[in-house]
Amino acid sequence: MGMFERFLSVWVGLSMLAGVLLGLWQPDIFQVIANLEIAHVNLVVAVFIWVMIYPMMVQIDFSSIKDVGRNPKGLLLTVVINWLIKPFTMAALGWLFFKVLFADMVDPASAQEYIAGMILLGVAPCTAMVFVWSQLTKGDANYTLVQVSVNDVIMIFAFAPITALLLGVSDIQVPWETLLISVVLYVLLPLIAGVTTRYLLNRRHGLAAVNSFLATLKPWSIIGLLATVVLLFGFQAKVIVSDPKTIGLIAVPLIIQTYGIFIIAYIAAKWLKLKHNIAAPACLIGTSNFFELAVAVAISLFGLHSGAALATVVGVLVEVPVMLSLVAIINRTQHWFNH
Repeated sequence: MGMFERFLSVWVGLSMLAGVLLGLWQPDIFQVIANLEIAHVNLVVAVFIWVMIYPMMVQIDFSSIKDVGRNPKGLLLTVVINWLIKPFTMAALGWLFFKVLFADMVDPASAQEYIAGMILLGVAPCTAMVFVWSQLTKGDANYTLVQVSVNDVIMIFAFAPITALLLGVSDIQVPWETLLISVVLYVLLPLIAGVTTRYLLNRRHGLAAVNSFLATLKPWSIIGLLATVVLLFGFQAKVIVSDPKTIGLIAVPLIIQTYGIFIIAYIAAKWLKLKHNIAAPACLIGTSNFFELAVAVAISLFGLHSGAALATVVGVLVEVPVMLSLVAIINRTQHWFNH
């Protein structure tokens, strides 16, 4: 695990602080950036999101899908958790906290947007960081590739319908055209670009060239993530300064969701008698989020200044420390699975 991944929460926290300070100091600059939109897509943020997502798509080997029949129980667990449980528990927790428990602390319009951001996180299962979690738990690397590859294929078809369903159930207006544009722009096109790049590099120069290319892109991916965070918090600087408790309120249900989904998945993995190196990545891919996609779609659907965008970025802040704690739990309970 590299320096960036290990201290991701620190870097994101510093970027949040920088964004707030810059937003208070130079609000006019952020307003100019906010106005650079085409079809509800902010051009500056779109570039940063692509810089983040593209390297992740290059690193996925879609030829591994041919091994989909290997360890079918683990793959079934991943699919069920990711697409039949996690999105709905996230929506339920969002409703519970912001419509009931926190109702007196948040205005109704903001509450709706926070719920929307949580839903977007819940419908976006992890694509990139799961490789880190798998490595830290000594998970089966090839199996993790199969998981992620299958997940991304499902995401192309399932992300928009499930998102629209849960937003609609939560009484949030669904701009279908913008949602579909977001899926094409931030899932389908990066996926095609990543697969094509990997294929051409591997065909002409071998796997070493692919790894070298990814190493070159990695710093840019980091810059894209942190720059996006700076922009988001710059756009919302005044709101954050006037109401700092909001970040804490959003973090509470996100943390509960993460631990809750992990418990469900880990108990199911034990019941299915999975090996530890299969159980670990199978549980972690459903527990963590593809926060880059969630951030991008939140911006497209609800705007840079929205509570939905803020909620997705808070998801970035809380994910890494929580996931590292789950990695520690998995490593300490390895003997539960290997009999």
